Amino acid sequence: MVLLQNFINIFSVPDLRRKLIFTLGILIVYRFGVHIPVIGVDVAALHQLFESAKGLGSFFGYLDMFSGGALKECTLFALGMQPYITSSIVMQMLGMTIPSLEQLLKEGEYGRKVINQYTRYLTFAVSIFHSLTYAMILERNGLVVEPGWSFRLLFILSLTVGSMFVMWLGEQISLFGIGNGSSVIIFAGIVSQFPDYVMKTWYQVSQGILDPLIALFILALFLAITAIIVFLERGERKIPVQYTRRIVGQRVYGGQSTYIPFKLNTANVMPVIITGAVMSMPMFLVQMFSDRFALFKWLQENVFSPITIPYNVIEFILIVTFSFMYTALMYNPDELAENIKKSGGFIPGIRPGKHTAAFFYYILTRVGCVGALYLATLAVIPNFLMMVITMPFYLSGTGLLIVVGVALEIASQMEAYLIEHRYEGFLASGSRLKGRGGR
Repeated sequence: MVLLQNFINIFSVPDLRRKLIFTLGILIVYRFGVHIPVIGVDVAALHQLFESAKGLGSFFGYLDMFSGGALKECTLFALGMQPYITSSIVMQMLGMTIPSLEQLLKEGEYGRKVINQYTRYLTFAVSIFHSLTYAMILERNGLVVEPGWSFRLLFILSLTVGSMFVMWLGEQISLFGIGNGSSVIIFAGIVSQFPDYVMKTWYQVSQGILDPLIALFILALFLAITAIIVFLERGERKIPVQYTRRIVGQRVYGGQSTYIPFKLNTANVMPVIITGAVMSMPMFLVQMFSDRFALFKWLQENVFSPITIPYNVIEFILIVTFSFMYTALMYNPDELAENIKKSGGFIPGIRPGKHTAAFFYYILTRVGCVGALYLATLAVIPNFLMMVITMPFYLSGTGLLIVVGVALEIASQMEAYLIEHRYEGFLASGSRLKGRGGR
């Protein structure tokens, strides 16, 4: 009863209630769009091809998971957030290499708005490329009712408009809802397929296709991975900071002790999402030319398939790399050390200034290395499982990390709202605190 009451407290904070209802409303609109079909595609034949072991099934199964089943149904939102995520990655990379863009990143709110506008333009171009590639693959596999440029143009227009609208929905969640918009939409797409996964598993067990012990093993493994993610996401390294006492007039300032928390996984799920977007680009190209060139056919079957060792090695390396890169974007040890020095603080045993910055670099490298390895390892474990066990559904480690990571991020934000308004957090045990703040 106590935990239920704490959960009900979420709806007792007006601002949090509005944000939560707004986010749910946006997700409902998104799920409606997932079921709007694109004209001119033989959906029944597309389903058969997805279910088969050959053709598009092994390739688009990975991308379909992130679109919430929209890719398999060939609907208006088939591209999902992939073009926007890809464009965001490209703009971040360019921002670190092109001086003019790097200067924009340093100009605060104005620079951020300009970069966001460039990202939208690039998203439009990437959406056209993805939709054109998808249209050509559908035509090549005989899944189009009336092939030709009339179908291609209509298909490109439909999917591009859908992709831009999904991007706009994500931005609205980030501005007026709760959580990171793009992450929440990807989260909703993956979670929406969980009932289908359960039904497929139950059907195969009831028909004798899947051994019940194997089904229980799969369930236990995913539950264990989820528990490990939750446990490690809470891990952090606390760096103590001591502030010197200052006397100004008759007042005494400082003298207290605090700490700076460095999370084990400072980048959250962004390296996993970025890796998924990066991997989708070569997968699209390889699939597009696999019927014309033997080399691309070999790459599709032996390198760019989620159930191959080279693919998982590449994914592992990319997650580790993007973890370090994203951590470097989030934390600036020199700036952090300078701010502590200006505030009259110091780390016990470490000299202020450059020595403190070097100490932060050292800690971030050690903690970030552990976090990156943990993310990458958990991302590839389910893929290796699929190499040895025939599973009734495809849920990659990447998808599972996104689901758990986004859920924890949203829960943490709601917890912060509750504590701010003097309510007991729904993640903690205990009763609601007496009195209400903020009124």
